Amino acid sequence: MPAAGDDVVEEQVDAYNRRDLDAFLACYAPGTVIEDAAGGILMQGHDALRTAYGELFRDSPELRVEIVARIRVGDYVIDEEIVTGARGGQEELHLAVVYHLAGGLIDQARLIR
Repeated sequence: MPAAGDDVVEEQVDAYNRRDLDAFLACYAPGTVIEDAAGGILMQGHDALRTAYGELFRDSPELRVEIVARIRVGDYVIDEEIVTGARGGQEELHLAVVYHLAGGLIDQARLIR
């Protein structure tokens, strides 16, 4: 299990950049909910994450996320991120991600674009 605190967020960033799906999923609780900015559910649970991120990792050999800034407030870690190389595209995706941590794992993430 990844280390507690924002270390688990850093661990999932590292796994994302390696496109290591199993290490990435190990940072998330089995019932994790991924939401859009308004709280709409984009995906829920390891199976949904495995499908979505498995396809993304497979189709994106140049995929990379850079953390521009990180703050921690209680059980929350908020990252400002720049994602490049998604599905071979040249576009940079700028977003904020609010991670909620419970039991040393990410159990909720809200993606704000």
